[in-house]
Amino acid sequence: MNIETVSTKPIAGQKPGTSGLRKKTATFLEPGYLENYIAAIIEGIGGVEGATMVIGGDGRFGNRQAIKTLVRMLAAAGAKHLIIGQNGLLSTPAASCVIRKRQATGGFIFSASHNPGGEHGDFGLKYNLANGGPAPENVTSAIYKATQTLSSYRIAELDEIDLSDVATVEHDGFVVEVIDPVTDYAALMEELFDFDAISGLFDSGFRLAYDAMHAATGPYAKAILEGRLGAAVGTVRNGEPLPDFGGLHPDPNPVHAKALFDLMAAPEAPDMGAASDGDGDRNLVLGPGLPVSPSDSIAVLAANAHLAPGYERGLAGVARSMPTSRALDRVAEELGISLYETPTGWKFFGNLLDAGKITMCGEESAGAGSDHVREKDGLWAVLLWLNILAVRRQSIPEIVREHWARFGRNYYTRHDYEAIETERAETLMSELTARLASLPGEKAGALTIEGADEFAYHDPIDGSLAEHQGIRILFEGGGRAVFRLSGTGTEGATLRVYLERFEPAGGDHALEPQQALAEIIAAAGEVAGIEKHTGRTAPDVIT
Repeated sequence: MNIETVSTKPIAGQKPGTSGLRKKTATFLEPGYLENYIAAIIEGIGGVEGATMVIGGDGRFGNRQAIKTLVRMLAAAGAKHLIIGQNGLLSTPAASCVIRKRQATGGFIFSASHNPGGEHGDFGLKYNLANGGPAPENVTSAIYKATQTLSSYRIAELDEIDLSDVATVEHDGFVVEVIDPVTDYAALMEELFDFDAISGLFDSGFRLAYDAMHAATGPYAKAILEGRLGAAVGTVRNGEPLPDFGGLHPDPNPVHAKALFDLMAAPEAPDMGAASDGDGDRNLVLGPGLPVSPSDSIAVLAANAHLAPGYERGLAGVARSMPTSRALDRVAEELGISLYETPTGWKFFGNLLDAGKITMCGEESAGAGSDHVREKDGLWAVLLWLNILAVRRQSIPEIVREHWARFGRNYYTRHDYEAIETERAETLMSELTARLASLPGEKAGALTIEGADEFAYHDPIDGSLAEHQGIRILFEGGGRAVFRLSGTGTEGATLRVYLERFEPAGGDHALEPQQALAEIIAAAGEVAGIEKHTGRTAPDVIT
């Protein structure tokens, strides 16, 4: 094949965040922008000579063209075998599944996850390792270093790749295999869950409303829920992946999934509501009249996981990100298993999973997963809930309230202040950091600060240190506020404030979270000077 070497220069700002590089779609469409970043990944991972790579994405605008560019560059770099989801589609957990099943060298995932799509939306690219998990910090640091020194990239001349046809094509020993994106993932789910029991649940009249948000999970949900499990046709809503997600913002939260929340609050609500995000790794679960917070969801799943065949032997351990509520900690204590607290970002769970230290893990940002793949997995979480419901034959509200009665309730909320001017957000964080040593003993609103620190994580497997992972403020009485800047946005900075207090078993578990947390919300705003630094009197999104 003919290979062209193209001269280039470093492009500023190509630093991967917690889930790869995310920018506005228009930025990725700038001449050479995508090519530079792909070349930096190839260099940062030590080359791809002879490699087998999995490629897919969430179907957003630009996905197919970006894949075709990647194919040409991997061919030029000496890769030997590419496995690509049909029409360029692979949900993030399905990509992890295929990488692991096919023993691939790694994988490229084109996605900006829960960010909006379309020509005027967002785009992204991340690299996953051979274990199926996101590249850790030492790899993303090497990729970023390569972006700063790049002087050329190589690209091959190839015949047009037909991504719509499930087929295998060879070009001078270079193999491109287009696969059905659902098959391997669906087979894995059938190994983990009692599909017959779940089918029986649907046969009994159980009603589910699953919103795929015109994103990657639609084909998976239709094939598994409606096809294999027998849920009624129409159970999967917004099931066709669209380049702009049908104008929807594919983030399953009360703002962007409002129609589903309204449905589940209505008198004739179905038995369960669920949704996944743009690339299928997040989940939302709602019972009639009772949304289940992601922090509570992972705790309930861990407490009941033994009811599913894939977890009937119990859990080796569990992990959560630091800002996630401590509801999971109480389950781990009762089960007598280890609990690990990591920074935000699924990549931090990878070493624990690979070492067999944990079986299940989760984040407050609607993420839950297990050792079946190395990504969070939205549809997996929904299927585990269905398996639990099929065995216990109770409603979601009954299961959740029984959980609170047993373990106590961690009242929890997250307040997001979006698109803040980056300098102002960083000033807020730096000034708060500078005051940490003096905060204990101070009053904040009606509360007294008991402790304050900046979270750092020592990986127990490889010994690496991740610093500056969020500020924790502990209040007398057990309340907590956590502050961090998100690494998943593409415009300005997003300040995330996580607020929590514990109500023991036998206490009042019926309060609305914003009401239960009112004093902590006020104290957090005062101690950080949120209004002063951001000009905002209220968050943009509350979850």
